[in-house]
Amino acid sequence: MTDANVLDDAFNFELVSPEQKLISEPAYMAVIPGEEGEFSVLPKHSSVISSIKPGVVTVYKSKEDTEPRRIFTAGGFADVTGEQCTVLVEEAISVADLNEQELEQMMRNLEEDLSLAEGKIDKARIEKNLKLVKAKLQAVTGHLVI
Repeated sequence: MTDANVLDDAFNFELVSPEQKLISEPAYMAVIPGEEGEFSVLPKHSSVISSIKPGVVTVYKSKEDTEPRRIFTAGGFADVTGEQCTVLVEEAISVADLNEQELEQMMRNLEEDLSLAEGKIDKARIEKNLKLVKAKLQAVTGHLVI
């Protein structure tokens, strides 16, 4: 396989947080949780900018990749061109590093906090955190958390 073929079968994938560039590597495909629904990015993708919701970004290094990287992101933006996909996020953590029991406890604590909250601002902050914890729990279990 020539270098030109390698470039035709991959694009540069970058995952960037405010603190640092977390990932910068060639990828065959990335699946991104867009606000309007999941979308896949392949080499030579048309240019698009999309907001992303909290969820899992999955990165495949090749067509044969059976163990893709799965990264939970707390939302952000994706900037896609034919040669590059840059995902800008506030928070990112490998799904493998998420702990189901800890997340379930956090969810119970936040639900209790929400039942005790009185002000609109406090309720909105707790609801936002609860939504994020539920999205993390869904990433770990693969099941919708209500």
